[in-house]
Amino acid sequence: MLDLPFARTAHDRAAHRRTEPGLVEDLLTRPSTRVLLLRGGRTGAVGQRLGLFEPRDVAHLPADDHLFLGEADGVAYLARVVPERPRDAHGVAGEAVAPAEGTDDPSDAPVGAVEEAGPEGFGWLGLREVSEHATDLELGLAIEAVALAAWLAVSGHCPRCGEPTELAQAGWVRRCTAEGIDHYPRTDPAVIMAIVDADDRLLLGRGPQWAPGRYSVLAGFVEPGESAEHAVRREVLEETAVEVADVHYAGSQSWPFPASLMLGYRGRAVTTDLRCDPEELADARWFTRDELGAAVTAGDLGLPGRASIARSLIEEWYGTEIAD
Repeated sequence: MLDLPFARTAHDRAAHRRTEPGLVEDLLTRPSTRVLLLRGGRTGAVGQRLGLFEPRDVAHLPADDHLFLGEADGVAYLARVVPERPRDAHGVAGEAVAPAEGTDDPSDAPVGAVEEAGPEGFGWLGLREVSEHATDLELGLAIEAVALAAWLAVSGHCPRCGEPTELAQAGWVRRCTAEGIDHYPRTDPAVIMAIVDADDRLLLGRGPQWAPGRYSVLAGFVEPGESAEHAVRREVLEETAVEVADVHYAGSQSWPFPASLMLGYRGRAVTTDLRCDPEELADARWFTRDELGAAVTAGDLGLPGRASIARSLIEEWYGTEIAD
């Protein structure tokens, strides 16, 4: 089984506590509670480390929601969701600030005086950045918080009747204000697969939107009524015309960008001729280990980031960590 960065966790989600009346309000009064800050999918950090603050130290910050994340070693953890728009002295949200050129997340824009009010070195980091320096406890909390907040952000209205929903169960339920129906967080399953041929070559593809030279293993969402194993075979066939026989599970991890569960597989190809679907792939290639290593060393091949299950699948096939 793969040892995946985003699959490690060291805290108890303590789901049985979510229905406790006044749970969040009580925890916010306790100095032992630790609070993780969220804004637009990014986490509050001090330097390169995830920030876990006492409630009083972040009480001055505006908050859209508080979410109960769980506990570990007698410490309870909350997430405080900070609005993406700065608020004036009367608590009114102002105009959204445009992201800086070259960024891929609107949350890169500054939020009022948050940075000035925080400790020295305070800033906002994405999960990929946090993962490089986080403990298993810190990363597990951050992944849970980002995924939950992403669902909450798009579930403000009931999908049945369109009426507003209200937060319940410490952030884990959206309740319809008209019908009283409870709605729970959703996760989208996706398969990602290391496909090899009879010569043990690895199949990699490049998405049309990717920079030249960037390749990864193939991936795709599981469709309604479909098994994950069937999705592996279907996606590979649709994208490259390669037929896959044996499929074996390798591991899974959350990928909250915004709400995926990545299911990793290994598969054996029974055909090797490549015909790319141009809407899905700009190119696909079979690589031997020597070819892949030489291309990475020469700077001609860019691989997925180390936090991804794609990187783990590639390095498992390669036999060792790949320096890049």
